[in-house]
Amino acid sequence: MIDETHNTKRFFFEIPSSTDFQFEPGQFVTLDLPIHEQKNKRWRSYSIASAPNGTNGFELVIVLNEAGAGTTWLWENARVGTEILLRGPQGKFTMPKPLEQDLYLICTGTGIAPFRSMVQYVHEHQVEHRNIYLIFGCRKFNDTLYGAELRRLQDELPGFTYIPTYSRELPDNNLLQRTGYVHQVYEELIKQRSIEHQQAGGTGLSPAKFMLCGWKNMIDEARQRLVAMGYDKKDVHFELYG
Repeated sequence: MIDETHNTKRFFFEIPSSTDFQFEPGQFVTLDLPIHEQKNKRWRSYSIASAPNGTNGFELVIVLNEAGAGTTWLWENARVGTEILLRGPQGKFTMPKPLEQDLYLICTGTGIAPFRSMVQYVHEHQVEHRNIYLIFGCRKFNDTLYGAELRRLQDELPGFTYIPTYSRELPDNNLLQRTGYVHQVYEELIKQRSIEHQQAGGTGLSPAKFMLCGWKNMIDEARQRLVAMGYDKKDVHFELYG
């Protein structure tokens, strides 16, 4: 385990029965935690935060919910060597194939987990892609998850842009760091890309796919805004956290 922020930990798991834990970036696993007598009340699901790498290991990033039995048990009981039953991988919240259009990865909090997996995978496997924008929203600088890593990936991966957005902080001199909420960021990018699209001979909005992960209020608002801008609902995929 590694403390990522004051209330978020990175947990590293190994599957002893496998030498190669295969999953698609964006999928999740469900942990069976000893927090209730009824089996169906023990399951807790978390997106995998690492990319598949040919080993039996993977990573989860989990925020402490002090009112939640699952994360409280993990904080108080999980140690190196702790055995936890799980099922998975599961889920269809995975990257479009092929990546023929701009891809907007919009998230809040630990909703960044599946997107970190995706960007790592694109980088490591040199997947052909157009522009990828990862817009990460949180409250304060010390809530940032994987910030240094994603800035490094931005330097190494052509076409990838990482934009952290803080609702309760003023930006520093980093022009790609924003104050406010994620909605203003993706709307500005869409307008800019649509102008470039039209200048290149296209019409209307710049073709794009959108993936949303995080707090329900953010996802509900983003879906409404994107459809209001003119995008089809089928171009907007989402996964809720909490």
